Amino acid sequence: MLKRIALLLAAVAAVLVVPAVGATVSALGAIDALYAAGPPRPVPAAALVLHDPAKPTAVVVVGDRGAVVSDALAPYEILAATGRFNVYTVAPHREPKPLTGGLDLVPDLDFAGLAARLGGAAPDLVVVPAFPDVGEPSTEPVTTWLRDRAAHGSKLLSVCNGGAVLASVGLLDGRPATAHWLKVDAWAAEYPAVRWVRGERFVDDGNVVTTAGILSGIDGTLHWVERLAGPAVAADAAAAIGWRRYGSAVPVHQPAGMPDAAAIVNAGFRWNPDEIGVLLANGVGEVELASVFDTEGQSLSSRTLAVSTDGGPIRSRHGLTFLPRASLASAELDRLLVPGATRGITSPDGPAPEYVHDRAGFPYDTAVGALSRRTDVATARWTAKVLELPTDGIVFEGDAWPWLPTALPIVLVLLGAAAVVEVVRLRRKRLSRSA
Repeated sequence: MLKRIALLLAAVAAVLVVPAVGATVSALGAIDALYAAGPPRPVPAAALVLHDPAKPTAVVVVGDRGAVVSDALAPYEILAATGRFNVYTVAPHREPKPLTGGLDLVPDLDFAGLAARLGGAAPDLVVVPAFPDVGEPSTEPVTTWLRDRAAHGSKLLSVCNGGAVLASVGLLDGRPATAHWLKVDAWAAEYPAVRWVRGERFVDDGNVVTTAGILSGIDGTLHWVERLAGPAVAADAAAAIGWRRYGSAVPVHQPAGMPDAAAIVNAGFRWNPDEIGVLLANGVGEVELASVFDTEGQSLSSRTLAVSTDGGPIRSRHGLTFLPRASLASAELDRLLVPGATRGITSPDGPAPEYVHDRAGFPYDTAVGALSRRTDVATARWTAKVLELPTDGIVFEGDAWPWLPTALPIVLVLLGAAAVVEVVRLRRKRLSRSA
């Protein structure tokens, strides 16, 4: 009896091992691809605007291993759009930093360059996005700098899991703070000295404002703009990026230990994900860029590749420098997405351009709606959820579910079961002949 049970368990394990191993490898690959570093490229010279000492200075800090693209770019565009701040991106070293999905940002300044520009003074506001290496030694240059800037009076805004970056150096000890709904319970276990708050879009604790999921950073940034420059300036900045929810209550998801089923299927069983080119063009809005890279990346349904028409760097609407990883002609793509207002792109040997923002509305609403048409509604709804994007402005179209990747493990299990049955049949046949 025990022998039969053991053989049955072995058969079950044999049937499940291929889909289980495949899913693990695929999921790890999908996560790793979000922060994969780009190839070595020349770093363009900085092209900074004139610093106005009469204006407060706000900086978005990026770690050596990168940051979440929306966490960094949405606050940057909001602050820059006001015209009331000197706004810079900074990092320990002025070299390309991978934002999620493979968008390589060249920071405006390194820490030494910022100190020189400010005459040694601390910036008025520091925005801290989520890093992929929270708590690891690789963040030490940033966390040491943050601790020093806070001690010299810088106000802080953490976006999403940027709250854990602040928590990792004790800057939130004894204070109320929040972070992404998918991780806040884990951070509570790791940093118990923080009074973690659930269910709030942002938490204002004087000189520190922390925000919840990714696009909650928009609300936190507008809150700081309101405090530093007034509600009229904040309202204009919200309108400039198409965020129509300023001044209204926006719901926040409650903590959850696991991603939605659609995310698990996409991460585990899209073993040959589409290679999607995202065209970088001069003058594109920072929020428009982030909406495409983060929508595709958070969906776990594809891999994105930043391209430009000639493979050269571009400068965004408010002056950020980005490096593509390929030229349009050299990239082998399944699809080509074009953010922003750029039109008239030709790709003779590649896929036809898809203009993501060809419909009116907030750029993320349009990008998530396009995702639902390209993949399915369940994947798009998961993406909106992880982005902390309200869905009332999104038009969901397309299939209800990711049927093709769902079919893969079922087919593998059936094939495995058929193989086990055949092995058992042959074994019994051999035994009957020898009897």
